[in-house]
Amino acid sequence: MKLIVGLGNIGREYANTRHNIGFMVVDEIARRKGLAFNREDRHAMYTEFRIPERILLIKPTTYMNLSGIAVGEYANFFHIDPEDIAVISDDMDLPVGHIRIRRKGSAGGHNGLKSIMQHLGTEDFPRFKIGIGHPDRNNQAVVDHVLHPFQGEDKTAIEEAVKKMADALLDWLSEDLDLVMQNYNTKKAKKAKQPKTPTPPQEGTKLEESKDTEKASINE
Repeated sequence: MKLIVGLGNIGREYANTRHNIGFMVVDEIARRKGLAFNREDRHAMYTEFRIPERILLIKPTTYMNLSGIAVGEYANFFHIDPEDIAVISDDMDLPVGHIRIRRKGSAGGHNGLKSIMQHLGTEDFPRFKIGIGHPDRNNQAVVDHVLHPFQGEDKTAIEEAVKKMADALLDWLSEDLDLVMQNYNTKKAKKAKQPKTPTPPQEGTKLEESKDTEKASINE
C-alpha cells in the first residue's frame, strides 16, 4: 500500500493559491482516475484506487501547519512505511514551475513538512516539490505570496508542472524513485561559456619583433 499526500489549506479562499500545489496535484491524479474526494476520515479528505496495489490519496483538513496529524494517523492505521508515503508541497526556493523530487530531507522552513516529520518521527519519506518562486524576504511578504493565486505566465507554468508531477507520481507507484527523479527533476540550465577575449599585445612587442627581424637580416 502507498499513500500520496497533497498539502494545502481547505476552503474556497485558498483554492488555486501557491500554498495549495499539493491539493492541485492529487486533484489531477483523481481526475485521471475518475475519482472524487467525497469522503473524510482521520483529519483528511480521501479517495483511493488499485493498480492492483491499494493507493490512498489524501488532502489533510487540519490546515497546513498541522498536516502531520492526518499523515501520522493514516500511516499508523494502515501500517504504511515512510518510504511509501509521497508528500507533495510547494517550494519557495525553486523557480516557478520547477520540479524537485527527493528521497528525504529537511523541512526547509516548510511548516507542513515539519509537522509530518514530527508525526512520522523521521525525515525519510519522498518529497515531490513544485517551485512557486520567492518574494521579498520578510514574513508578511511570504504570507501574501503563498496565499496568492497564480496569474499570467506563472499560472501557465504551474498548470504544466501539476500535470508533469501527476505523471511522476503515477510512475513512482511502479518504478524506482531514483529513475523517477532522473526523469522528472528539472535540469539546471548550463551556463553559456563566455568567448575568450584575446589578450592584447603588450607595449613594445611589435617594436621588439621588428628589431629582432632587422638583426636577423643583418647577420644573414
